[in-house]
Amino acid sequence: MFGGLQLWIDAQRARPPAPTRLWAWTLAFGIAVILFGLHLGQVFPQTGHDIAPGYGGPVLAFEFAGSQADLEAIFGFYTDPQQVKRLAAMRAGNEQDYLYMLLYAAFLGCGCLALWRELRLRPLLAAAALPVIAALCDAYENWLLFDIQAAFTAGDYSPAMASLPTPVAAKFLVLGLTNVVIGAAATQMGRWWALFGTVAILAAIPTVMAIITPAAFAWALIPSAAGGWILLLALAAAGSWRALVGQRPLVDFDAAAAAEPGPPRAAEPARPVFGRRRT
Repeated sequence: MFGGLQLWIDAQRARPPAPTRLWAWTLAFGIAVILFGLHLGQVFPQTGHDIAPGYGGPVLAFEFAGSQADLEAIFGFYTDPQQVKRLAAMRAGNEQDYLYMLLYAAFLGCGCLALWRELRLRPLLAAAALPVIAALCDAYENWLLFDIQAAFTAGDYSPAMASLPTPVAAKFLVLGLTNVVIGAAATQMGRWWALFGTVAILAAIPTVMAIITPAAFAWALIPSAAGGWILLLALAAAGSWRALVGQRPLVDFDAAAAAEPGPPRAAEPARPVFGRRRT
């Protein structure tokens, strides 16, 4: 099994440059992520009872909640008339979040595969598993959040809150690592792509700050992830256009090498002529 997989990988690396349909799939899933993300942002509660401004929104504050006091700051006390509305909106958002997990995992996974088809680098093929891991962590996180919210609604404490930091940190770290991989791949594709790739790599740094001090920097998680996702969407659009119009891959090192001017060739020495020269 593994021998056959190795042969297939080697065959893919040895194939001639050609456009790939994976860019079209990446572009389609990327557009779906944007549209559904905008919808999902309206489903989750827009404001909390008394959350720290550094969280940015109640959904991020809920993901980093560590005590009953944190939950009361998000949803309010039982005397707060908005508590029921916030609880209902949070549950509806987390239920629909499962579809969002599938969409962003497909978007990032197809993007890593498309980059691998273009650059033939094995780490990019392995990186296609990172979005799947992030989505699984996200799904486990949501399962814990449902339990925590149900217990809070009943006035109880959920032991699931003690397990919550692990999948939350793993999800954001893996997504940040995926963006670093995308940015690093872009640096191999030309001057302008290298510039945008460097920006995407640097944009992943606040992820660590947000995990360490969420009450101050959790708001930075969304723009931090957006850096790599926007870059991948731009790569997908460019790759789809090149494949559709020019029938060429986004990266064609063979064509670039052929077009690159080489050093001037030295003049061949004149052959010696023996005997009398003809006139």
